[in-house]
Amino acid sequence: MDVFCCKLQLLLREINELQKVNKNKMSGDELRARNTAEKLSMTDVAHHHKTLAEKLSAVSRLTIRSKKPSLEFGISLKQLRELMEERRTDAIAKIDTYGGVLELCNKLSTAPTSGVRNDPVEIKTRQKIYGKNEIPPKASKSFWMLAWEALQDIVLFFLLASSLISLILWLVDHYSAAEKPSNAVGPEDEDHGWIDSVAIFGCVAIVVLISAFNDWSKERQFQGLQKRVEGNHVFAVIRDGKSMDVNVFDIVVGDICQVKYGDLIPADGILIASNDLQIDESSLTGESDHVKKTPKTDPMVLAGTHVMEGSGKIVITAVGVNSQSGIILTLLGATDSGDPKAKEKQKSNVSKKSSAQNASEAEAGGKSVLQAKLAILALRIGYFGMVSSGITVLVMFIQFCVRRYIIDKQDWHNEHLSKFVEFIITGITILVVAVPEGLPLAVTLALAYSVKKMLKDNNLVRHLSACETMGNATAICSDKTGTLTTNRMTVVRVYINGAVQPNIPKLGELPSKITDIIQEAIPLNCAFTSRVETAGTSTGSKPQQIGNKTECALLGFILEMGGDYEKTRKIYPENSFTHVYTFNSVRKSMSSVIPLPEKRGWRLFCKGASEIIMNKCSWVLLKNGELSQLTSAFQNQIMTQVIEPMAEDALRTITIAYKDFVFGSAAKNEENISEEPTWSNENNIISDLTCICIVGIEDPVRPEVPDAIKKVQRAGITVRMVTGDNVNTARSIATKCGILKPGDGGIILEGKDFNARVRDNAGEVQQNLLDQVWPSLRVLARSSPTDKYILVKGIIDSDISEGREVVAVTGDGTNDGPALKKADVGFAMGIAGTDVAKEASDIILTDDNFTSIVKAVMWGRNVYDSIAKFLQFQLTVTMVAVVVAMVGACVYNTSPLKAVQMLWVNLIMDTLASLALATELPTEDLLLRKPYGRTASLISPIMLQNIVLHSTYQCVIILLILFLAPMMLNMDDGTKKDEPSSHLTMVFNSFVIMTLFSEINARKIHGERNVFKGIFRNAIFYSIWIGTLVGQVIIIQWGGRVFFTYALTPDQWLYCAMFGFSTLLWGQVACSVPGSVGKAVMRNLNKIFRKKKPAVAQT
Repeated sequence: MDVFCCKLQLLLREINELQKVNKNKMSGDELRARNTAEKLSMTDVAHHHKTLAEKLSAVSRLTIRSKKPSLEFGISLKQLRELMEERRTDAIAKIDTYGGVLELCNKLSTAPTSGVRNDPVEIKTRQKIYGKNEIPPKASKSFWMLAWEALQDIVLFFLLASSLISLILWLVDHYSAAEKPSNAVGPEDEDHGWIDSVAIFGCVAIVVLISAFNDWSKERQFQGLQKRVEGNHVFAVIRDGKSMDVNVFDIVVGDICQVKYGDLIPADGILIASNDLQIDESSLTGESDHVKKTPKTDPMVLAGTHVMEGSGKIVITAVGVNSQSGIILTLLGATDSGDPKAKEKQKSNVSKKSSAQNASEAEAGGKSVLQAKLAILALRIGYFGMVSSGITVLVMFIQFCVRRYIIDKQDWHNEHLSKFVEFIITGITILVVAVPEGLPLAVTLALAYSVKKMLKDNNLVRHLSACETMGNATAICSDKTGTLTTNRMTVVRVYINGAVQPNIPKLGELPSKITDIIQEAIPLNCAFTSRVETAGTSTGSKPQQIGNKTECALLGFILEMGGDYEKTRKIYPENSFTHVYTFNSVRKSMSSVIPLPEKRGWRLFCKGASEIIMNKCSWVLLKNGELSQLTSAFQNQIMTQVIEPMAEDALRTITIAYKDFVFGSAAKNEENISEEPTWSNENNIISDLTCICIVGIEDPVRPEVPDAIKKVQRAGITVRMVTGDNVNTARSIATKCGILKPGDGGIILEGKDFNARVRDNAGEVQQNLLDQVWPSLRVLARSSPTDKYILVKGIIDSDISEGREVVAVTGDGTNDGPALKKADVGFAMGIAGTDVAKEASDIILTDDNFTSIVKAVMWGRNVYDSIAKFLQFQLTVTMVAVVVAMVGACVYNTSPLKAVQMLWVNLIMDTLASLALATELPTEDLLLRKPYGRTASLISPIMLQNIVLHSTYQCVIILLILFLAPMMLNMDDGTKKDEPSSHLTMVFNSFVIMTLFSEINARKIHGERNVFKGIFRNAIFYSIWIGTLVGQVIIIQWGGRVFFTYALTPDQWLYCAMFGFSTLLWGQVACSVPGSVGKAVMRNLNKIFRKKKPAVAQT
């Protein structure tokens, strides 16, 4: 005691002297004082005197606060990079050359227990010297690069080439007219012959620029989404002696990071301490086996690897581009930029990583179900366009040649070549309209818009294809805790002191033998990152639970009894623990070993699932702390009278137990030892335990969940609950949620029973056995992540359904990764989920709530509907444009719709319509129908019926105007002259106005009559609609020769408006046609196109 007091007195004197030192310099004395403070064990302090421990803690904080020197580091960035390239024994030898890990911390001006100072100036200094913890993103394409890529469209290229040839021919004719007056064209043609070509150039430029702008804005939006995903990642570090969460981008060299099960390592570091730490380094090395990390065998921990077991503490030594993964990614980026030196370097240094990344990119490049369907549809539409344009050009060629060379017997003139080029331009323009370039844009816009909006509905989408895939989901395998329940856990019932207590007892009501041990068993066997904060909460508010919610419930139990878990943790800090068996899905328990006072031995504390821990108990503490042997009969009694009633009331049951290993004489529930036990022999260590108590933890069902489950069930989606909880607890929760209903034939199985049913005698999973189980399975209790994976894979691989099942899965644990990856859509928990689970997921639920999954289903179906709406609109316009152009070309040897006009229609149809129809908001009506199915056509029978009826009606109206308007409306026949006329302008204007009203009709694709429902909820739609109408008015009234239009009179505008509005009335007629008509047409078309069935890519 006196020696300790002397040490403390000397330390205080040293601190007082340090305070007099100039604050702008950091002396060696200060470093020594700081290290001296950290070397004083808090455990030794506790054994001497409590108040001295508190003083020492205050002194340590004073040291940190008093230090504001200019940083001087004893190791360079280059040396750290070289150090992190070493592995295992070579790494340990290299660390020893710097004096060991503690001396390395000194050189980095940090300390294992206090970390760096949380001072913005110091953080920026470290970032300046050692770099920031971020990988600069690959340079995005510039706007002009995107414009150049848009110009690579082969159809646009041919259109420009043809226009250029036409312009050259006009120039030749124009300048040869004086020499050959007989072959010269008219004066008006001489003045304006070049306008068509230039107008086409201008329209193509507009189309290209708008396309480039859409791509540019889309890329920026996706970059913002990626930053959002990365920006949500925080990590636990120690700064100023306090544990805190910081954004991974703010981690600096010298930070002391606390790594735990499920973490994604944010930067390279060296291990200071570890508890059974195992890391998955496959992302860097390709090795699938987990690597055990200890400071003495393999201390190097690398960024991008995953903690699969245990916990530890590391000092960060390399961040960002200087980390090993950062170096690899930088080399990959340099390769993309065309740096030949970097390519050679990459070949020699980055073989495994690059192959892994390439595989990942190849997988990411695969088409989703929707994209595969669209590719097939676009191919068929493209064939139709090619055939139509080819026939049109051929007919115009033949008709021109027959009329000029056979009937009129004319000789060849240069102007005839211009006419042939004009025919080709007409054909290419028809192809431009027919080829559905807007389909990819519509998909991209729908997904981009949905992803942005889904953020507000607590869905952070990591993979775009997951958004549309959710629209076809037929099954959801959901976790219980946090997803279906509130994840606000509290102990409401306890078996202690030999009886189930009606209320939580106070410490004074229990024997000291029980209270003394339970005040150690719970605080010391919960992760120190789990805590309950009551300070600062307002009156009537609940304490804040931080960390694992089950552990928070147990710590809250201690507080409610009147205990102080923080006091216990100060006496036994984490670094005094001998061994820790961290919780995982296999153990379903956690155990910690601490040394007993006076070196009498060790004490093990254990907590976990009641059935599992009770099977490992041989003793139980009864009334007044009396020790009783736990016989099989007594254990069965506890199971039936304590654990099962709690579970049936939807309580999660946790057993708290302990065991002592002592030297010398031992009590009957203690194990006598002669030397330190082999802690790696887990089965022998965690046996013959003594049960202290059994607690029942309540985690209420979220009030909104039962209604949400009803909605998805009504939408044709089966909900299954997969949980690690007791079967009775699971049954109770599933019944409350509505997953299990009386009389629906749903069954509940435990993991062991499930495996017995789906495995053969050799222990192998058989699909035919799974097919007998999964259709009726509703709850899988006491299951492992492997059980979840088997179930998900079995449902996906099954062929007993009419179409393949589309499965969504939720997960929060590290071992849920395989199931999340296997699922069509994997949902990770944003709050309770581990980094590994988030990496494996497609969507992160930022609120861990099942109702957010329902929103994802709605958005997924909305994406499908948005594409379908666009298809209905585009195919209608395409059919009308192609038919009118073909008929006009065949009858008049020229298209009534000129090339520039067709390009304007193409702009309306592709770019503007895709933007307008892809941005509709979802409604709950989407949940009133079954999923479309993976194999269902994008064009439903009702849509096909609408397309045929609307296109037929519009073709009839426009052809009537084309053939009868001159006679009925007393106007000149525009087909007989090569100048803008009110006749052909009315044809063009009526077509566009009907197209605009057809866009309104296209908002409904399931036979709904009210096409205006919700129209004012979509400002983008009506803004584009009005903008397009204004643009059409400008083109008609002032387009002139450029758009080949003639200003219309008010009466003529009235006729056009009437024709357009009649499209809405015709829509009501179309709704009255029986759906059987569309089905019959669909059957016939399927027979025509049914060749070899194309493979649909899996999402």
